[in-house]
Amino acid sequence: MDERIARIRDTVDSVVVGQGEARDLLLAAALAGGHALLEGPPGVGKTLLASTLLTTLGLDFRRVQFTPDMLPTDLTGTLVLEGQASFRFRPGPLFADAVLADEINRTPPKTQAALLEAMEERRVTADGERRPLPETFWVVATQNPFEFEGTYPLPEAELDRFLLRAQVGYPETGAEEEMVGRYQSEVQSADRLVGVVAATSRADLLALRRTAAAVRVDPALVRYAVALVRATREDPDISLGASPRAGLALLAAARGLALVDGRDFATPDDVKELLVPVLGHRLRVAPEAQIEGITAQQAIGRIGDRVPYPD
Repeated sequence: MDERIARIRDTVDSVVVGQGEARDLLLAAALAGGHALLEGPPGVGKTLLASTLLTTLGLDFRRVQFTPDMLPTDLTGTLVLEGQASFRFRPGPLFADAVLADEINRTPPKTQAALLEAMEERRVTADGERRPLPETFWVVATQNPFEFEGTYPLPEAELDRFLLRAQVGYPETGAEEEMVGRYQSEVQSADRLVGVVAATSRADLLALRRTAAAVRVDPALVRYAVALVRATREDPDISLGASPRAGLALLAAARGLALVDGRDFATPDDVKELLVPVLGHRLRVAPEAQIEGITAQQAIGRIGDRVPYPD
């Protein structure tokens, strides 16, 4: 394993307890350069995990608390009067190495559209002018899927821009006991990042992304990924299958995960492990399957069992 990745994991684990799987998925997304969505109930550490990783990566990041009254200019920036007759563009929080979009599903469609442009094109349109975002621009978003009051479901086009979705669930008993013992007062939660220093730098992240892009992918693995994606379009339990972008995402995430595991090649196991994180938010289960209680995770699991491993 690259020593920089080892330092990142150790630093994150010194703050966040019991979320190793979500940590590695988020790190794989960072190395692949793809946006990530953290999903789970309140109080499991989604924001803490994202903030710790972004701090550890040494990135200049902005945390944005999404609300129903947020406007697109609150993200992109706006012109401000300077002097008597001149205006200056004041950049919004999107002009950072990374953005932590907290409770992303609490802001209305117009603001979501501004974020969608930034996620897809790595630039924003402000006051009629297109403005590029930093080379490292990366969005990590959180949402609570169990609360519907005052929320706006993310459109399929925006969900498709997230490389992967990581589930941050309740920790196991031992991890929860360790966490409660370490942070016995809720007041301490705001201070958990105090003393956390960057384990890498912006330049390190760019170098690691180049390394991840060079991770070897066998042609047979490409065919395997495509077969899995195409199978979602033919499954009777799925009304909306995955697009070709999902196949690209599978392989990009597999490269990132391979590098996290210390390998310079991706394997079918990497791809299969990523099926639910990469495909789960891109699919729509058919209404009749929903009535029978079939979930996207179950449908994807059956597809993973059905499509044969490459030779």
